[in-house]
Amino acid sequence: MYVSACSDGGVAVSGRKRPLRVVHCFRSPVGGIFRHVRDLCEAQAAAGYEIGIVCDSTTGGAFEDRLFEAIADKLALGVVRTPMQRHVGPGDLSAAWRTLRIIRRMKPDILHGHGAKGGAYARLFGTALRATGRRVVRLYAPHGGSLHYDADALSGRAFFMLEALMGRMTDHIFFVSEYENRAYKEKVGVPHAPASLIYNGLRPEEFVSIANASDAADFLYVGMMRDLKGPDLFIEALKETERRTGRTLSAKLVGDGDDRPKYMEQTSRLGLSDRVTFLPAMPAREAFALGRIMVVPSRAEAMPYVVLEALAAGKPLIATAVGGVPEILGEDSPALAAPSVSSLADRMVLALADEEAYRKLMPSEDVLRSRFSVSRMAERIEAVYQEALATALPR
Repeated sequence: MYVSACSDGGVAVSGRKRPLRVVHCFRSPVGGIFRHVRDLCEAQAAAGYEIGIVCDSTTGGAFEDRLFEAIADKLALGVVRTPMQRHVGPGDLSAAWRTLRIIRRMKPDILHGHGAKGGAYARLFGTALRATGRRVVRLYAPHGGSLHYDADALSGRAFFMLEALMGRMTDHIFFVSEYENRAYKEKVGVPHAPASLIYNGLRPEEFVSIANASDAADFLYVGMMRDLKGPDLFIEALKETERRTGRTLSAKLVGDGDDRPKYMEQTSRLGLSDRVTFLPAMPAREAFALGRIMVVPSRAEAMPYVVLEALAAGKPLIATAVGGVPEILGEDSPALAAPSVSSLADRMVLALADEEAYRKLMPSEDVLRSRFSVSRMAERIEAVYQEALATALPR
């Protein structure tokens, strides 16, 4: 069979051109990874690719279901959801076998894995398909993933050893921040495959300021309800900020997750229940109107979309200096905090002292537009696709 890459978004098979088939594989259809994949799917479908998604069926809720519905008609290969465990365990074998059969039916030219589980599946299954004679390009975007593990912990060493082994089954790695690039080199080693740093991007229509609602809270959290994202730090910092300022303050927390009951209990224990409201996940721009000052208290990140989205919407924010956040705000930004109650409270007190002056400390719209663009992100990833195809497929 004659197979070669074409320069205009397709491949030639036995002399006949057909659309390029791209399958995005990832575990959790929530948060930044899901936003990233949706952006790519829309851009790649518009470029004439046949796109499919394979992801977990046990994560997400009604909000994510609506997001899938919004892109379903653009995905020629469809969306297939199947149970995938978050952690490594015995159930992985059956989940992996189910996922392999799903991907085999989609007949991808490119398997693009996102996150630790999606990256492992894309590379292992792409290698398995190659063993049957099918030429598949295996791409990996960590999005933080296993890179968040401690290099000195036993679990971390195990994951980084696996990452190093799978690096030899990888045709290209995408990093979404310089932090992620450095973390991979420090914890796993210099990538065996070619690698690119490509920032997440924003759409032009996202650069429209959002007015605060009439009942907007003093502070706002938008994100997953899990300890990695720091809602517990935010709640404690709110109490500490009240103590320091002598003011009664309000907050709204928007998002879903298994740890939500724990944070509600924490709020009650600290005596904040009458002024802290928990709301389900909703579109980010809808959520941004619910509080005057955003707080992103994460313990770890790769390149968080919520920071980019909030800044584009004109929100002043406080964010922990983890992952790629300093690459967005600037290394010396006074909006950066350590992932601790005391440091977050320092910034919350500063922001409350003069909110308009604090707003002016945020990056300008021109800076954001020049560095974080969906179209530029998609174009650079498409260029890697074509280069990887040309290398992997015989002419």
